[in-house]
Amino acid sequence: MRDDGSPTSVEAAVSAAILNPTHAARLSLQRARSRRIGGFTLAELLVTTGVLVLLVFLASQLFNSSATITTLAHKQMDADSQARQLLDRMAIDFAQMVKRSDVDYYLKSNPIGVAGVRSVLQPGNDQIAFYSAVPGYYPTSNYQSPVSLVAYRVNSNSTSSSYNKMERLGRGLLWNAATPIPAPVVFIPIPLASPLPIAEMPTIASPTPTATPSPAWPETAICTPTPCPWSDSEVIGPQVFRFEYYYLLKNGSFSDIPWISPHNSPSGMQDVSAIVVDIAVIDPKSKELLTNAQIATLSTSGNANFLADYSSGMAPGQLCTQWQNTINGITSLPRPGLSGIRLYERFIYLSPPVP
Repeated sequence: MRDDGSPTSVEAAVSAAILNPTHAARLSLQRARSRRIGGFTLAELLVTTGVLVLLVFLASQLFNSSATITTLAHKQMDADSQARQLLDRMAIDFAQMVKRSDVDYYLKSNPIGVAGVRSVLQPGNDQIAFYSAVPGYYPTSNYQSPVSLVAYRVNSNSTSSSYNKMERLGRGLLWNAATPIPAPVVFIPIPLASPLPIAEMPTIASPTPTATPSPAWPETAICTPTPCPWSDSEVIGPQVFRFEYYYLLKNGSFSDIPWISPHNSPSGMQDVSAIVVDIAVIDPKSKELLTNAQIATLSTSGNANFLADYSSGMAPGQLCTQWQNTINGITSLPRPGLSGIRLYERFIYLSPPVP
């Protein structure tokens, strides 16, 4: 206290703080704020910015990885869906194939050194035609039969809108006695698509029919240099550009000949247990990265990128493995496009397998 007994300023402040604690707290807060007027240091700003950049980078990497995984999954699903649709349709057609010795088939066969027997060589994409008890496109509503002519191929005509796409022909047929035009269900000796050699004629009573009459539907055979146009057909596999098949015979062997010696013709597919189908599919996004001409090099024999034909003696899955090895070794085509190719193989049984 001063000499005159009055309190000093410090004593007055202490007394005020004791009498008014709220005022004291307010003064302390003001002092704390006054000490922060200087802001953040440069080091603090640099550390904060670095952490922010790192978080943004990690988030962008996570987003890109998720987008890549999602895109690849969608591509895989697109190819799987296409393959499943095609192979399921084939399974229905093959299961109801008319298996009779008095009708003809247009099938891949390579009986080397067998005189008088058809050798239907199919370098590149295969083709198949047969009768099946499935609905088809009927030319008239009268005299419909339960039988259709069914055929599969990959269109190799570069001027066609179906180029490098899998087509299915489903032509509803009339009964033989109904009318000669349009062509009805036909029986041997009238062949399906190519002339019948005498050696393949069934043993029948005289008079012996002509062995090589004109085929009823020659357009279902391989036509060169470009495939014949198909009516009553549809594109069933727009992403399928490679088609091969071979046979599981009833003796357990695999072959590109649909019969077992001493037989010399399919004769009702009596020796075939299953048809093994191999296809190559490319999803729509990957297909945009390749031209039709580039895709054709994968399915046309004689090209360096050609996916090889089936060879007699191959084990199941070996053809797909060979195709994948060829694709992995291609350097002349865009790798992002090739990475979208998926390969599939399925056994389609003509009758229940023997246990």
